[in-house]
Amino acid sequence: MFGYMKRGAGFYRGVAALAAPIVLQNLITSTLGMADTFMVGMLGELPMAAVTLANIPLFVVQLFVFGVQSGATVLISQYWGRRDEESINRVMGVAFWLAGLVSLAVALVLCIFPREFLSLFGDDMAIVELAVEYGSIAGFSYFVNGLTMVYIAAYRAMENPKLGMYVLVASMSCNTFLNWVLIFGNLGAPKMGVAGAATATLISRVVEVVIVGAHIAVNKRFSMRPRCLLAPGREMMWRFVRYGGPVVCNETMWGLGTSVFPTIMGHMQGSQEILAAYTIAGNVEKICMVVAFGLASTAAILIGREIGAGRSESVYQVGLTLDTLSICGGIILGGLLLLFTKVAAPVWVFPLFHLSEGASRVAAMMMTVLAVVMPLRDFNTVNIVGVLRGGGDVRAATLIDLSALWGVAIPAAFLCGWVLKLDILFVYLAMSLEQIVKCGFGIGRLRSGRWIRDITRSEESATCA
Repeated sequence: MFGYMKRGAGFYRGVAALAAPIVLQNLITSTLGMADTFMVGMLGELPMAAVTLANIPLFVVQLFVFGVQSGATVLISQYWGRRDEESINRVMGVAFWLAGLVSLAVALVLCIFPREFLSLFGDDMAIVELAVEYGSIAGFSYFVNGLTMVYIAAYRAMENPKLGMYVLVASMSCNTFLNWVLIFGNLGAPKMGVAGAATATLISRVVEVVIVGAHIAVNKRFSMRPRCLLAPGREMMWRFVRYGGPVVCNETMWGLGTSVFPTIMGHMQGSQEILAAYTIAGNVEKICMVVAFGLASTAAILIGREIGAGRSESVYQVGLTLDTLSICGGIILGGLLLLFTKVAAPVWVFPLFHLSEGASRVAAMMMTVLAVVMPLRDFNTVNIVGVLRGGGDVRAATLIDLSALWGVAIPAAFLCGWVLKLDILFVYLAMSLEQIVKCGFGIGRLRSGRWIRDITRSEESATCA
């Protein structure tokens, strides 16, 4: 029954070599990100609310850039299988232009019209004024980071995931240290508050660019071709729109959809406790998902490479193997999360964040549900983000992902929370219906084999230098 799992030790060593740096990178950045949130929160509720408000448009930019990264990965992994460096440069060029222009536009708006722009997201002028102080500085960090992330994604697609680990670990460590210095005025620095948090973020992003620039200067594995990067060509632009566009749409609409859930909770009775619990459960979920996202990135790289190299006959078995690994990993992580929820969280985590008894009870419920659905969530992440996208089936992946969220989970949660006024347990279970629906459609698409598509061979790229 599981004969397809017998792929040899070399295959699993390759999976581990690709996935481990990505998992470690995501784990460290998620952990340090929580530390940054904790430090800003120490300033009080008003600064925390201001940073949250300023990050609303920046979060959308971040999702857009992630979509551009993912779309570029779909193409680059297949071109890497063909060793077509000219086309890889062109894909990177398109991705640089898209990520750079969008992030720069938002940064300029936050710099020139920050008060008017941020007033669209909140009407408390005390919060808006403090958000202006943060957003006008931090906005440019997302422009710099967008370019860096495209470069990292390209090298990850070319089976070099360690670069991203080194760059982002250095950047996040620098960011956390500078937050401690600039927010609170340590080591003789001025006490800058939220402006210090924004300045620390911007400096850390500049550190990323310096590391990437040094890598470009010394790297011999892949040559950057400025002409292709600056003028990628209309053909490659349309190919990116065709195969990467649905991924960009997917990530953006998914982010907007998930923001609906806290809105529903914010209108329920006892919303303060519910939202506090949701914040804690969300941070725990991010840490638990680092393995799934690492395996998904690995799946996209391996499957894209196999298709690009013309070895399509082995792709289905590779996809099936990686999906099975994701389920096994989800079962193990779900069990550990359940143990953590029942034993460690009530003693250490909930008191650390000063949760009330009611909030602690809701957080424990949410984390228990997360533990139960973890195998499905991990499977869906690897199957959709890794296998289907890596196989070039980006439209089906987008349809499965968004239809389950917008067509099932959001309406069900709205019905339970706003219309029927049910307990938060039923609302959270309604949100989890997304994973069941995704799993059903995802298995059907996987078994059909129609997701295996070579999206690089229709036309040859022009020569560039």
